[in-house]
Amino acid sequence: MLGFFKKLNALLSQPGLQSLFGLLKHKRTRRDVVKYFGLALGVYFFSFFKWAPVGRRFRYLRPPGALVEDEFQQKCIRCGLCGDVCPNQCIRFFEVGAGQKSGTPYIVPREQGCILCMKCNNVCPSGSLQPLAGDIVSIRENVQMGVAVLDVDLCYSYNDRICGVCYRACPLQDEAIKIDAWETPVLVQEKCVGCGLCERICYHYPQAIRVISRSEFQKEWSAIS
Repeated sequence: MLGFFKKLNALLSQPGLQSLFGLLKHKRTRRDVVKYFGLALGVYFFSFFKWAPVGRRFRYLRPPGALVEDEFQQKCIRCGLCGDVCPNQCIRFFEVGAGQKSGTPYIVPREQGCILCMKCNNVCPSGSLQPLAGDIVSIRENVQMGVAVLDVDLCYSYNDRICGVCYRACPLQDEAIKIDAWETPVLVQEKCVGCGLCERICYHYPQAIRVISRSEFQKEWSAIS
């Protein structure tokens, strides 16, 4: 919110708006007040939609088959075809203003997970998404979108309630997620492909299970180690 007020202050310092406020100072009609309120409200929503996708805490995944980040950003031609063919409508695109990421595809697993159909990478004309086969063997070997991490303090099954929906949503049951007594999930992170279906289905708010990028996972793991 502090960032919003800084942006609002910068905008309101523009000469044209200063002249408007000078007018309002001398002639404050009801119409003038409504106009001012509408302007402030518009700035607020513009600020939110423009900057929300590039906040420092914004967590996202790249679609399956993506090259390493720097190379991906260089090769992606921002055509949008991957999003057009996605049957689960999980692919979004960074807004203008996101720097090098602008126009590139991303997935927020809490909003919608990837069903691993591989249509997005097979339609990609630039090679930023490498074409992959849709069979389970190829998915196991080649898809590395992210890694699931679990907060046992939030997970219902670890806190006297039975859940297990993440296990049932996982396309690699008994490989990437195993189930223990009282349906407590046990993650096998080296087998996880990062589709995000477990996070999408998690009943707990905030979610007990999250899927993070492999680079983020490696940083966190290094910090713990």
